[in-house]
Amino acid sequence: MNEKILIIEDELNIARMLQLELEREGYLCTVAADGEAGLAAALSGEYALALLDVMLPKMDGFAVLKALREQSSMAVIMLTARGEIEDRVEGLELGADDYLTKPFAMRELTARVRTALRHAKPQETHLLTCGKLQLDRLQGKAWFDGEELLLTHKELEILGYFMAHKNETCSREELLREVWGYDYMGDTNLIDVYIRYLRGKIDQRFGVQYLKTVRGLGYVFGDADE
Repeated sequence: MNEKILIIEDELNIARMLQLELEREGYLCTVAADGEAGLAAALSGEYALALLDVMLPKMDGFAVLKALREQSSMAVIMLTARGEIEDRVEGLELGADDYLTKPFAMRELTARVRTALRHAKPQETHLLTCGKLQLDRLQGKAWFDGEELLLTHKELEILGYFMAHKNETCSREELLREVWGYDYMGDTNLIDVYIRYLRGKIDQRFGVQYLKTVRGLGYVFGDADE
């Protein structure tokens, strides 16, 4: 395995516990105790994944993630003692791959780490096309009729999943499991929020309809009704 993980956590007892458990799983770990040091380490390109605490000295986790996403697409799992949905959505909107609220079981964390690392590996089919809509997973960009779309990291992931499963009905639970990478036991309304974002930025903006609701089942993505 020997994949390198960066732990950005100012509570030294928690950081040490995470380091010991992950090294027991075969990962190589480094700890950064504040946001500025964590960002510098993350931008070094040495690490496959960062565990990023929200409440950090010098630079909070949201600021670290925002700055990181301007230059890197490395996998990031946010760790926080705050469980409000607004905080989770903010982290995911800024490009976090996952979000875990303290206290958590190490077994759950290691499962999410494995999933995030697996999803971070390059996709075999990285260029997806549906009518005038095109998405490049490696570049992390999407276009409609040649015009680049201003989509967040998570919106691009959801759109990519839909485009890779064109004309298939996708349930909310499936989308949470496949895009977020774990069996989500909470409120599936989070998916409805992102569907609304995508419809606003694509369907409503360009007067087309790619995303259709299948009552009681979920959503289907197909050729646009123009």
